[in-house]
Amino acid sequence: MTTPAPTPPCFVLIPGAAADSWCWHLLAAELRARGHDVVPVDLPCDDESAGLSEYADAVIAAIGDRTDLAVVAHSFGGFTAPIVCDRVPVDLLVLLAGQIPTPGEKPEDWWTSTGYLEARREQDARDGRAEDDLASLFTNDLPPDLAAEAFRHGRQQAGRPFGEPWPLAAWPEVHTRVLLHRDDRFLPVGFARRLARERLGIEPDEMPGDHLGMLGHPTELADRLEAYWAGRPQARPR
Repeated sequence: MTTPAPTPPCFVLIPGAAADSWCWHLLAAELRARGHDVVPVDLPCDDESAGLSEYADAVIAAIGDRTDLAVVAHSFGGFTAPIVCDRVPVDLLVLLAGQIPTPGEKPEDWWTSTGYLEARREQDARDGRAEDDLASLFTNDLPPDLAAEAFRHGRQQAGRPFGEPWPLAAWPEVHTRVLLHRDDRFLPVGFARRLARERLGIEPDEMPGDHLGMLGHPTELADRLEAYWAGRPQARPR
């Protein structure tokens, strides 16, 4: 008797603040070429009436009736993704250079409550980075033309979600992995590693790339995501 082939995952890709689904286009193409369903999500980030709950609603609407879900959240998407995982069955959550909240924490307070600001100042001093040089902060590993295109795809970011307490009482019961980019200047890797250990008890993995590593290293990132999916524990009951 032959063993049935495993069901391929659906990768749900959540962008960070002031970003749209374009930031995932190279990774999405790579995953689709490997036979995966991919859902790059556009959040209502420019809508002043939309908060974290509405962001999660947008993700869930994009998912529709899909199952076998692997949610990948970039940067500020780390505040939205666990809410999604609390509302629908998700088999794998990957925080890609993601912010990690705690219950009741407002995103606007995260920068100070985590020690991020001090870590960034130390990182900037080591790199000799000028405060207004956004290219060296976000796209220091990208070719200039791709970096320029990334900035052209930037969106307005409304302030409402930053003033809302993170609504969950605890991290959802979903297999979670944390993946960092070792050349990330926006989210210093040493800081992010400590935060993952302290808040989730997770030892993060690292790969090359700046804060937009999904653009600079889509093939390696796809490899990592497939490995995470293959290594996940039994999916939670639906």
